[in-house]
Amino acid sequence: MAERMVGKQAPRFEMEAVLPNKEFGKVSLEENMKNGKWTVLFFYPMDFTFVCPTEITAISDRHDEFDDLDAVVIGASTDTIHTHLAWIKTDRKENGLGDLNYALAADTNHTVTRDYGVLIEDNGIALRGLFIINPEGELMYQVVHHNNIGRDVDEVLRVLQALQTGGLCPANWKPGQATLNV
Repeated sequence: MAERMVGKQAPRFEMEAVLPNKEFGKVSLEENMKNGKWTVLFFYPMDFTFVCPTEITAISDRHDEFDDLDAVVIGASTDTIHTHLAWIKTDRKENGLGDLNYALAADTNHTVTRDYGVLIEDNGIALRGLFIINPEGELMYQVVHHNNIGRDVDEVLRVLQALQTGGLCPANWKPGQATLNV
């Protein structure tokens, strides 16, 4: 039986990554917390696939909106930083990523994917999991789904904004609408 994660402290992580400037570095939840930032951590199965670049580039194209919400976006798979860099250096017209506005992290030892419950052990790859963590390190939102379906960036932004209201957001709530008064 899986253990509940939402409402608890998120598993801490530090991973090697390819940074937006195409240099190798590290990303960590602790660093984001120290800087008072929300963390949007998403996992995808593997580099050089077909659905993955559509969502990775869609999130990158909307990066300014995440930045405006004090959120750090981190994409992660079990591929290496070298594979990530090769994919980033591949043009979008050739199923590559081109320039990205956030880091792609490498969980080559499968620790983080396992900690977040998205590792497909038999294949050594991640399910599509997305986690929103507040600046205090509390896991506020998680969604995990089949690898055939890409994420909706509008919905990720909507949920992030709803969480940041601190209020009760009814069904179909949109940014700018009132929250519920109880």
